[in-house]
Amino acid sequence: MSSNGHGHTPAAWTGVIISFIGFCVAGAATVVAAVPVFWVGIVLILAGAVVGGIMHAAGMGSAPKRAKGRPQTQES
Repeated sequence: MSSNGHGHTPAAWTGVIISFIGFCVAGAATVVAAVPVFWVGIVLILAGAVVGGIMHAAGMGSAPKRAKGRPQTQES
């Protein structure tokens, strides 16, 4: 198990859950040949990415990691 908490944020969980629901809707629509419902599922998949990105920008995602190997200097 990863110790850095990769993906364990409200933004990540929300985006994945919305996208997963969209995937299930699109998959079911494919089986029953419901073309409009298929496109609703595709829109939900894309909406999951957008919602996750917005939540991340709002501070509900993980903080960006600093590059390793370069010492941090403070400028006066």
